[in-house]
Amino acid sequence: MLRTGKADATAAENRNTEHSGLESVVVTAQRRTENSQSVPISIQHIDGKTLANAGYTALTDLQYLAPGVQYDPTQGAAFQIRGVGSESFDFSNAKSVSVVVDDVVMDAQRANGMIGMVDINNVDIMMGPQGTLFGMNSTSGVISVTTGKPVLNRLTTRVSASYGEHNERILNTTLNIPLGDRAAFRISGFDNAQDGFGRNVILNKLVGSTNEYGVRGKFYVEPTDNLDITLQGDYAHHWDSSVRTPVGGQTAAVTSELNSLGIYPNAKNADTADPIYGNIVSQEYGAALKIHAKLGENDLNFISAWRGSTYDNNTPVDLVPLNVYAYYPYNYGQLSTQKFSDEIRFSSPRGKFMEWLAGGFFNRLDARQTQYQWGTAGSPLYVNGQPAQTLYNNEGAVGQSGNTSLFQSRNESLAAFGQLKFNISHHFDIAISGRYTHDRNSQGLSFINSDVQAITGYSPTLTPTHDAPVYPWGQVSGQNFSGRISPEYHFNPNVMAYFTFSTGYKPAGIAFVGNVYDPYRKETVKSYEVGMKSEWMHHRLRFNMDVFREDFTDFQATVLTPVPAGNGTTILTSAIGNAGGLVSQGVEGNVAFRPIRDLTLSGSVSFTDAHFTDYRPKPTVDYTGTRLTNAPVWAANAFIDYHRDLTPHLGLQAHLDYAYRGTVWTVTGQPDYSRVPAYSLVNLRVSLLPLNKRLQVGLYVRNMFNQYFSTGYQLYGTAGYLHYTSPDARRTIGGFINFSY
Repeated sequence: MLRTGKADATAAENRNTEHSGLESVVVTAQRRTENSQSVPISIQHIDGKTLANAGYTALTDLQYLAPGVQYDPTQGAAFQIRGVGSESFDFSNAKSVSVVVDDVVMDAQRANGMIGMVDINNVDIMMGPQGTLFGMNSTSGVISVTTGKPVLNRLTTRVSASYGEHNERILNTTLNIPLGDRAAFRISGFDNAQDGFGRNVILNKLVGSTNEYGVRGKFYVEPTDNLDITLQGDYAHHWDSSVRTPVGGQTAAVTSELNSLGIYPNAKNADTADPIYGNIVSQEYGAALKIHAKLGENDLNFISAWRGSTYDNNTPVDLVPLNVYAYYPYNYGQLSTQKFSDEIRFSSPRGKFMEWLAGGFFNRLDARQTQYQWGTAGSPLYVNGQPAQTLYNNEGAVGQSGNTSLFQSRNESLAAFGQLKFNISHHFDIAISGRYTHDRNSQGLSFINSDVQAITGYSPTLTPTHDAPVYPWGQVSGQNFSGRISPEYHFNPNVMAYFTFSTGYKPAGIAFVGNVYDPYRKETVKSYEVGMKSEWMHHRLRFNMDVFREDFTDFQATVLTPVPAGNGTTILTSAIGNAGGLVSQGVEGNVAFRPIRDLTLSGSVSFTDAHFTDYRPKPTVDYTGTRLTNAPVWAANAFIDYHRDLTPHLGLQAHLDYAYRGTVWTVTGQPDYSRVPAYSLVNLRVSLLPLNKRLQVGLYVRNMFNQYFSTGYQLYGTAGYLHYTSPDARRTIGGFINFSY
C-alpha cells in the first residue's frame, strides 16, 4: 500500500526552495533518514553552523546549547539527560547516555569518543530510553554525532582560525579531495588551546589551561551504484591543568598559609599553592569500516569498529607547601581501554504499508586502570627539611605486597533488535520495536608495585589503609528484553501528535570500593512521553512540545562513601549502589520562527523534576525526595541568527545565543556545600563575508557578561571543600577568520 498523501507531505517538508520558510531538519533517530517533524521522539537538533557560531570547541559544551543535557566532570565524567545519567568511576558501570559518533558507540570510561568539534554536520540529542534501536543500553538517551562525509567530484577546503583573550587559539581545517568519479578522501584537523584563569602561586603556573589537537580522515568509494564503503580513522589528544582548588573548610593552619600567599578560599577561587603541578592527559583513537549496500529496495548497513583510549590523571591534593600540610601528594591513575564492536542493520524502504528494520550488535570493552595514592593524610610531608619516613597507602591492602591498585574489567554485550512500523492510513501510524540483550560484565582487583624511589625521590615505608578484598574478581551475566510502542496521529501534513511508551535497561556489575567486593543489580526504566510537532505560517513557525515521565527501578546511583585514609581519618570515595527508585518527569518545548528571510529566532526550554523516590544507602541515611546531582529544574536556550546580503559579493552575519541553567547540587543528598547557583551565558558573533562570501572575518564574545560558575564541589577529607572551575566561566573576546573554497 503506497502512502502518496504522506509521501507528498514528506516531500513538502523536505523542500528548501521556499527561502522564507524554515529549513527542514533531517535526523536518523529511528536508524533511517527522516524529517524530525515526523519522528515520535523528543529530539534536540544542533547543526554544525550553530556549534561554530556559539564558539564552543568540545563535545561536553553541548550542555550549554541543549536544555535537559548536563555533563558531570566529577563523578565518572559522563552526560546526563533529563537529570539522569551515569555518575560513577566504577569500570563495570555502563553509561546511561550513549554517545554515538558516525554510528559507532563510544562507551570507554572517561572518554566521549570525540575531543575536538571539527567538521561536524549535526548533533541529534534523543531524549529518554533509546536502547531498542541504538547500540548500547541508553536508559537516559542518545547523543548522535554525524561528521562530514567525503563528497564525490568536488575539491573543497575550509580553514578557520581565531584568537582571543587568555591566549585562546582555535585552529581547524577540512580538505575534501576527489579520487576519480567514484572515490573521495576527506581529512580534518584541529588545534585548540587557552590559558587558565587560576594560579599556582608556588610554581608560578596557570591553573585551568587546556590544549587539544587531533585529526580525522575518511576514505569513501562507490564501486557500484548499489554499494558504498567508508573507511575512517581518528586520533585526538587532550591536556589540561584543571585541578581542584580550595573553597573553604580547611584547617586554621592551612587557611592561614593560603592567606599569607594571597589565596582566599571562596566560591570563586581558582588559585592554589600545591607544590606539585596536577594535570590530566587523555588520548582517543580508532578506526571503523562502514559498508552500505542496496539489495533490491532494501538497505544493508554494516559497521565494524575498533577504538582505544588512555587517561592519565595526576591530581595531588595538598593545597599548600608540603612542610605545612600534605594530604595525598602522590595521587596518580593511568587508564587504558580497548573496544571492538560490530553492528548490522537491514531495513525496508519507506512509504510502504509496513516498514521494517532488523539488526544485531556486539560490543566488547576492556579497561585496565592502575592507581597509587600515597600521603600523610594531613601531617606535613617535610619536617625540618626531612621527609616523612612513613606514608599511608590508600591504594594498597594489608597482607598484599603491591603498593598500587590494578583494576581490570571486561564489559560484553550481544543484542538483536528490530522495528515494525504500520502506516495504517494517511493520518495514523504505529511503530513497535524491541531489543533482546545479553550482557556479561566482570571486574577484578589486584596489586602491583610502582617504583617508590622514582616517584617520591626517597624510599618511605608505605602503610596500607585497607584490608584486601575477600573476592578479588567477580562476574555478572544477565538478559533483558526492552521495547517501545509509538502510535502517532497526523492531523494534517504539518501537525502530528504522538505517544511513546518505552522500557530500558542497564546491566548489573561488580564494583570494588575501598577494596570491598560490591556487586550491584541491573537498572530498568519505564518511560511515557506525549508530544506534538507542528509547523505553521507556511513553514515559517515550528513549535514542538512534549510531556514525559520516567520511572527507574534499582537505579545505579553513586554516593560519597568514607573509606580509611590513614591516621584515623577517612576520604570520601565514589561508591556505586542501587537506589530503590527515582522519577524524572517534566515538560520540554522548542520553537523556531523566521519572520523574514534574513532572520531566524529559535529557543528551547525544559522543566525537569528528577528526584529519588526510594534511596536509603544506609540505615541512618535517607536520600528519598532529594534531587539528582547536576539536574536543574529549569533550563533554557535562545538563538538569534541574522544573515543579510549587502551586495552580490558581500554578506553580513550575526549570531546571538543565550543559555540559562538553574541551581544544581553536585553531591547526592543535596548537601549545602555542593550547591551551584543558577547562571546564564550569552555569546555573540558578528562577521562580514567578502570575496563572494568565501571569506568570513569577524569578532566574537563568549560569556559576554562574565558570568562565573563552578562545575562541581567535593568534600575531600581534612583537605576541606574543593571545586573544579571551567574556562567558560569568564568573558573571552576575540577575532576570527574563515576561508572556504
